[in-house]
Amino acid sequence: MATDDSFLKAVVKDTASAFERALDQHPSRLRVREIGIVTYVTKGIARVSGLPSVRAEELILFPGELLGLAFNLDPDEVGVVLLGQGEHVEAGVEVRRTHRLLDVPVGEALLGRVVDALGRPLDGAGPLRGTRRRHIEQPAPTIMDREPVRVPLQTGIKAVDALIPIGRGQRELILGDRQTGKTALAIDTIINQKSYGLICVYCAIAQRSSAVTKVVADLREHDALGYTSVVVTTGDDPPGLQYIAPYAATSIAEYFMHQGRDVLIVYDDLSRHARAYRELSLLLRRPPGREAYPGDIFYIHSHLLERATNLRDDRDGGSLTALPIVQTEAQNISAYIPTNLISITDGQVYLSPQLQQKGLLPAIDVGRSVSRVGGRAQLPAYQKVASDLRLTYSQFEELEAFSRFGTRLDEETSRTLERGRRVREALKQPQYRPMLPAEQTAVLLAVTQGIFDNLDVEDVGEAERRVGRALMDGLPEVVARIHAGDDLPDEAREQLLDSARQAIAGLQEE
Repeated sequence: MATDDSFLKAVVKDTASAFERALDQHPSRLRVREIGIVTYVTKGIARVSGLPSVRAEELILFPGELLGLAFNLDPDEVGVVLLGQGEHVEAGVEVRRTHRLLDVPVGEALLGRVVDALGRPLDGAGPLRGTRRRHIEQPAPTIMDREPVRVPLQTGIKAVDALIPIGRGQRELILGDRQTGKTALAIDTIINQKSYGLICVYCAIAQRSSAVTKVVADLREHDALGYTSVVVTTGDDPPGLQYIAPYAATSIAEYFMHQGRDVLIVYDDLSRHARAYRELSLLLRRPPGREAYPGDIFYIHSHLLERATNLRDDRDGGSLTALPIVQTEAQNISAYIPTNLISITDGQVYLSPQLQQKGLLPAIDVGRSVSRVGGRAQLPAYQKVASDLRLTYSQFEELEAFSRFGTRLDEETSRTLERGRRVREALKQPQYRPMLPAEQTAVLLAVTQGIFDNLDVEDVGEAERRVGRALMDGLPEVVARIHAGDDLPDEAREQLLDSARQAIAGLQEE
């Protein structure tokens, strides 16, 4: 019995010595943690006391792994935006700091995927692998890091590429009333980038789930999802996720830009983003301004859109082109948010409900649309053909409005009106049918030079298809010259006109 006691004492002594040596090798250090207490919570926001050292836009961890974003840093409490559903959060629960800013996964793994504003997959295709993380808030490139916008971003839409050209690195606003084709215009532009190797990011802000599902299905059907990343927030998501969505999408796009690649990002749409920010600001009792929007609403969008640029070659050399969408009400483009965005961007494409009702699709109002980059973002051959088209088309629209008064018109005016109607018909284009620059050049050259004048207006669409096929099949060297960015000499111009005449000869006989 004594032997057993001695053995136990020896074991206990050896164990205690081992613990003491382990503690000596790993000295204990006190770890200070700031613990906050929720004092108030409502839909989308919470107020927390007891976090004196928290930073602006730092992530706060709530029970249930719910994240929040420190938004208001008041002397006695912190206003936190909830980044998820907070039904289980109530007053009195503890929260703690995470000591990190909000970031999202970025990298090649996001191409072809549908994620939410926090980068969590929504498409059921498994977790994201091989990604890095990037803060959603990034400073915009400085002036000296930027290059002028010169390389065209081909939308494949004749009315845009000819009359309102967009360049890589530009910010072009798309605005119009609901159901005028704003999203369709942006999706067609994404589909057309398959021929040019651009990376695309589509950001849906507070959209209906059915609308987002249709967009994803359209991209998949036209083989565009493989080079596109889709960032989604629906109308059922909390306003905090709706607010951070465009910043997260921009960080995803910027990763590719800093790899030296050209990127296109679509924000659909920023009017909903502005309403989400207004809701958060009012809940956090920030002073309201015009239309109850907070005073910094202009900064919110300018800070976002200034990140779109064309970088110099020694600063990675990529570009980020932004197509923000905003919805107007009753065609009022002078409302607060549309006016702000028009002043921030480098031009706008306005879609008219009247043109939509007349079946003139895409319903682009040329008079209210503008690109501040202009012909500098067009291929030389295309610019030569389309340089006078905008002025000619605007004059036709005014002349047509004047002719409705029943005034007797002279022969020259009648010819101008007839050609203008054919130009307008040639600018019509169905959805999901983008055209190559060479095809657009041939069609616009033919219609502006009067080759379609003897055709019925209803036959212009068929004539356009025949001219495009004749060009691609019979003049490959001219096509290559146009796409290479070379000028269009008079000899090549005559070849295009002869090809067009031959292509529609049979149609005229019919």
